[in-house]
Amino acid sequence: MQALLGRPPAGAPSVGTSAGAEAPPDEECSSSSGLGELPFVEVDLGGEVLLQRIEPLPPSARVGRVSIDTAGFASAEMLALLGLDPTLADCDPRGALYLDTETTGLGGSGSLAFLVGLCWYDESQGWTLEQLLLRSPAEEVGLLRRVTELLERSSMLVTYNGKSFDRPLLDTRLLMNRMPALPARPHLDLLSVARRLHKRRLGGCRLVHLESEVLGWQRNEDDIPGAEIPPRYGHFLRTGDGEVLRPIVDHNAWDVMSMAALVGLYGEPLPALHCEDLVSLARTLRRAGAMDRAWQVADAALAGGAGPEALRARGEIAKARGDKALALRDFEALSAEVDDPSVRLELAKLYEHHLREPRGALALVEAGTGEAEPAWVRRRERLARKAARST
Repeated sequence: MQALLGRPPAGAPSVGTSAGAEAPPDEECSSSSGLGELPFVEVDLGGEVLLQRIEPLPPSARVGRVSIDTAGFASAEMLALLGLDPTLADCDPRGALYLDTETTGLGGSGSLAFLVGLCWYDESQGWTLEQLLLRSPAEEVGLLRRVTELLERSSMLVTYNGKSFDRPLLDTRLLMNRMPALPARPHLDLLSVARRLHKRRLGGCRLVHLESEVLGWQRNEDDIPGAEIPPRYGHFLRTGDGEVLRPIVDHNAWDVMSMAALVGLYGEPLPALHCEDLVSLARTLRRAGAMDRAWQVADAALAGGAGPEALRARGEIAKARGDKALALRDFEALSAEVDDPSVRLELAKLYEHHLREPRGALALVEAGTGEAEPAWVRRRERLARKAARST
């Protein structure tokens, strides 16, 4: 895969590509694009000239422990549940278009995407990495037309923070150039999924953080910080020195391929995630209404050693699916492990309404349930009356 990214700095880590993969010949890149050794060629797309790079990815291409090829076999139903978007369930994952932009700023009408990374599947060639580069803003129309063309033939769009950034920016640039907006397609924003699944354990959800903590791969330490990208492109426009863009090109290519690897991982029936992330997955599936699958994932998280949080999640899911006996079992087990007023509150509700034991519920309420005092007083008085009648 390092070969597919051109010739990276010495010491760049391998990510499991086939040994026979080779970079495009330097002579072709140099004579065709005028950018030295950068792997771009000049193409004419409908009368618009721009720089394009197209690289078929070998079947062995992977990011860390996840093969990119698994993205084509992802469960569309699972992706729809994680994305909380039912329209994704009808999309063919092999028709997805993966998109990432490198821009001259953080948004607004003055920012433009000078480099767009794309990844898509072709029945004859397999997975393909494509990058479009602007030698000058005057070539922007060709880039926008190519992105529009690829999205038109796609079943869905996959980005990382694309709903908030990439897609609005491209639509703005299309508007500024008096061109139609991008075609409407179901949109899976992996940042939202990552926050649902990993934020509790990892805190931050930057893509490079997910690569190391979820995919099991560490980028080269020379990976360019985002703040350096606009100034480097400005330097390129002033000097024509294409070599300053090499780290940006590599960075963009890894972003796109990491998204494909994440889709392959998330799209498994039971994703191979850290047990704590499985707890978050179970709660996401519960939120999506897939109660049975949520319970199975919470059970797997508990078996994997996630501890009290998995027990709590399984109990909450059992209660939501109407299985009060299993919910009671899990909350009683949880109460024996943690001193938590919210657990006592759940148990008090189950004792009162499921077991019909107001005295047991009253004892739990008197031990403290964490409710606001007026609600606590009302609950305590009601249970006291029920307990008196029971006696």
